[in-house]
Amino acid sequence: MKKAKLFDKVEVDFILLATILLLVAIGVIAVYSASSYIALNGPQHNDKFFLYKQGAAAVLGIIIMLAVEKIDYHKLKRITGLVVIAAVILLIIVLFTPPVNGARRWIQMPFGTLQPSEIAKYTVVLVLAKSIEKRGEKIKYFWSSVFVYLLIGGAFAGLVILEKNLSIASVIMGVTLIMLFVGGAKLAHTVGLVGGIIPVGLLFIILEPYRLQRALNFTNPWKDAKGAGYQLCQSLLALGSGGILGVGLGRSRQKCFYIPEPYNDFIFSIIAEEKGLIGCIVIMILFLIIIHRGIKIAVHAKDAYGTLLAVGITSVIAIQAIINIAVVTGSMPVTGVPLPFISYGGSSLTINLVAMGILLNISSQSNTK
Repeated sequence: MKKAKLFDKVEVDFILLATILLLVAIGVIAVYSASSYIALNGPQHNDKFFLYKQGAAAVLGIIIMLAVEKIDYHKLKRITGLVVIAAVILLIIVLFTPPVNGARRWIQMPFGTLQPSEIAKYTVVLVLAKSIEKRGEKIKYFWSSVFVYLLIGGAFAGLVILEKNLSIASVIMGVTLIMLFVGGAKLAHTVGLVGGIIPVGLLFIILEPYRLQRALNFTNPWKDAKGAGYQLCQSLLALGSGGILGVGLGRSRQKCFYIPEPYNDFIFSIIAEEKGLIGCIVIMILFLIIIHRGIKIAVHAKDAYGTLLAVGITSVIAIQAIINIAVVTGSMPVTGVPLPFISYGGSSLTINLVAMGILLNISSQSNTK
């Protein structure tokens, strides 16, 4: 493993660190490019409005990441209970906030907005990593272990669903299943859980008319190109317009009030239009590198706790990246999952970077040293 010394002679995975920083830099540039037209011609009247906010979050997140990277990850066990309490309180508070586009996902703070579901994802990782390590071989018992962990993940996912955020709830349940499998749960139990969770997910889709409409519409969005299929159709137009090399940075046409909020969940479409297939491949390769390094760190972690933390953190990033790119390319129904490190969102970017700090610290204590 290639490593570089970083502050106080702490060694970290240099490839992972460089990849994270590169993705963050690309994200800040992409947010500016995707938002400049809307910010200039919208109520902000400043083409750099979103750039300043995303840039500030990136700087803050990197500083915190580098600080967290120097803290022994085992100390997280001491504060896991406090993190759970804080996350639950925030998830309850957000339910009483004014809805935005029919959903309650953000809490207004003095410094901006906070999205509790972003904290919830990693809270589940902390809880499961600590408990599964403590239980050891008892993880093979279904009712006393696997089912209990499923309830923990389900409780957080349920609170997130109440915000009208099925996509992040799905990420939480996906990470829960992965951690259970890696933690030693029987294959039969894991497969059975997958088979049981899928119908529940379908039920939540059927119960919400707008979700059902999205699910039915994504197979042929052009059938209702001005209605339910509008966003996906505009995304596909952006993808097709980019070609191999793209139309050039800052020259996207779809960002000019065609794709709603192009700097958010559909920012990959703008990247595809401006930098073409080559730009898309570069982004996907960078995410594959993070996933590869995360898996390698998990394999070589010095204890089960480190392995489970690394798996959980890597899974959050991997699942979100896969879902976002699949949605943008029309490979699955439209759902609101941001592209990690790239989509606009200060709390999401900062919290993801904090998680990367933990992953980097695990790498610094690797058994390959």
